[in-house]
Amino acid sequence: MKQESPADLTATIRRIMPFCEVLGLTVVEASPDRVEATVEWTEQRTTVFGGLHGGYVMAVADSTGALCAAQNLPTGAGTSTIESKTNFLRPIISGTATIVSTPVHVGRTTIVVQTEVIRDDGKIAAITTQTQIVLPAGP
Repeated sequence: MKQESPADLTATIRRIMPFCEVLGLTVVEASPDRVEATVEWTEQRTTVFGGLHGGYVMAVADSTGALCAAQNLPTGAGTSTIESKTNFLRPIISGTATIVSTPVHVGRTTIVVQTEVIRDDGKIAAITTQTQIVLPAGP
């Protein structure tokens, strides 16, 4: 199986989830075991005191987690988030955030993914756990 380049992976996620273009999400790697992406801090994405907005952090975690779930789908199946919970641990006030998603459970009807949003200093800023439904392939 051919390994896709980060540019190809980014183009793919932005094509299938156009909102990822708005988010500025760049995919670094994607496999069934791990998806890694990055986003840059910009003032337009901040809230009080200059930290990345919680909704923005949740959106990048959800998008990266969905790509992780998609990497684990049967051929032709689809997925959608049915539940998501985020714990915010510390702000991201500059630099690049790295988003890492790993599957916790890959089942027949659901996939559970945990996503860590990590600051430049290596500290975890947020942890998201989401459940994705497995939508069977059409007839």
